[in-house]
Amino acid sequence: MIVLDANILVRAVLGRRVKSLLETYAARGVQFCAPQEAFDDAETYLPGILARRGKTTADLSAALEYLSQIVKPLEPDFYCLFESEARIRLRGRDEQDWPVLAAALGLHCAIWTEDADFFGTGVAVWTTSHIEIFLQAEAGAPRPEEEG
Repeated sequence: MIVLDANILVRAVLGRRVKSLLETYAARGVQFCAPQEAFDDAETYLPGILARRGKTTADLSAALEYLSQIVKPLEPDFYCLFESEARIRLRGRDEQDWPVLAAALGLHCAIWTEDADFFGTGVAVWTTSHIEIFLQAEAGAPRPEEEG
């Protein structure tokens, strides 16, 4: 299991690689989740990003709905229990990111993000450039160097 930050949800809507990784590894049993705030942030920021790219927002609701079938939205009732600890660990950084860290603390799992604010918070943090190492291990697949 891994908690996704809003920037990963945005990438899943905008690009192919993250969406493909989510689909592939969800089919292999990896569980993805994100706090509701991450979905809300993605929904807030995507229209502006799409507009800057000259793209329509017509399919945005459908894309986010599809994504929520792969990435389980976590309700605040769960991760709010860990808000105080998450805010302490994020002090001096972007404390608004506390829901993602709180969810990871509550689930005892890693975070997938492109946000450096999570480094040094006491949980494993993976970026897209290296996430397949984690996903392969979670799915029980051999690493490329082990094949052959």
